[in-house]
Amino acid sequence: MDNVRMVIFDCDGVMFDSKGANTAYYNDILSHFNRPELTDKQLAYAHQHAVSAVLSYLFNDKEALGAAKAYQQEIDYRQFIRYMTMEPDLQDLLKWLKPKYMTAIATNRTYTMDWVLEAFDLGAYFDLVVCAGDVVHPKPEPDILLKILADFRIQPHQAIYVGDSPVDESAAEAAGIPLVAFSNPSLNAPYHINRLKELRSILKNRHF
Repeated sequence: MDNVRMVIFDCDGVMFDSKGANTAYYNDILSHFNRPELTDKQLAYAHQHAVSAVLSYLFNDKEALGAAKAYQQEIDYRQFIRYMTMEPDLQDLLKWLKPKYMTAIATNRTYTMDWVLEAFDLGAYFDLVVCAGDVVHPKPEPDILLKILADFRIQPHQAIYVGDSPVDESAAEAAGIPLVAFSNPSLNAPYHINRLKELRSILKNRHF
């Protein structure tokens, strides 16, 4: 894959198993307003979307939504990072990528990514991190991915995006970036992997 210059990663579900953190975080908000804990359907939505969209999904009237947003602003997310588990191959893969490829993160997290990278000592491995708060429209719109392409002045075919959800699939398709689907065989993607280390052979031996 001589034409690929950048590897872009989604965060939740790719770099980290963060369902435990998402569950604890949103259950904290729901509990504050005496609401039931997340259902499986709500958790699946929360795992893919930006916090503003998730709160709108969970709180369906204007007054309750306003109160939930105000409370959410008071929460220190760092207390939930301990529930996140880094994918076992991630750090070795990043060490292998860095001499040859630029790396970036495209995530629907709004403001917590710096804390996560600091907690896991990963900040030095990435050339750029773009979050939902950095663009007008988060995923599934392509804005986050398009910003990364524009900042590095590269074409869509010169990047690949590792994602795990339909939101990632839609964003990659709209941006024209080939998707490497991670642990989700239902996604429409040129390549599917179940371990991050499998990305090495794709980059070395295959062509999109």
